[in-house]
Amino acid sequence: MAEVESFALDHTKVQAPYVRLAGRKPVGSGVVEKYDLRLAQPNREAIPTASLHTLEHLLAGYLRDHLEGVIDLSPMGCRTGFYLVVEGSLEEERVLVALERALRDVLLHEGPVPGAGLRECGNYRDHDLEGARAWAERVLREGLRVQPTVPLRP
Repeated sequence: MAEVESFALDHTKVQAPYVRLAGRKPVGSGVVEKYDLRLAQPNREAIPTASLHTLEHLLAGYLRDHLEGVIDLSPMGCRTGFYLVVEGSLEEERVLVALERALRDVLLHEGPVPGAGLRECGNYRDHDLEGARAWAERVLREGLRVQPTVPLRP
């Protein structure tokens, strides 16, 4: 089996909430980067599915408002955060500022959740805007930081 970067991360030594550069891959004449946007402390808590789903829908748009080159935002299966994939080489601080701004946008979001209808969403009944706002508020209150990678093996 191919090596998976996140399986080599020592999840007992990271401190959420954080932003972490999780990978950089040359593609053609450019580069693609993957960021670990961790909102909940691994193995201690998990974001409820409906809140995570709503955060995914909102952050997918709001991050694009604050950061160029966004390719994808995907929730982690462990429900502790998201992976952000971007085109180009960014700095973790720039991603951190964009995430803070996007989380503030989540707090101010009014109206329906984008893309959360029967035709646009694969599980449209599973959303919780108030829960998403509560997680956004919590992360902003606790404060994001840049987390260096802590490998399992030195």
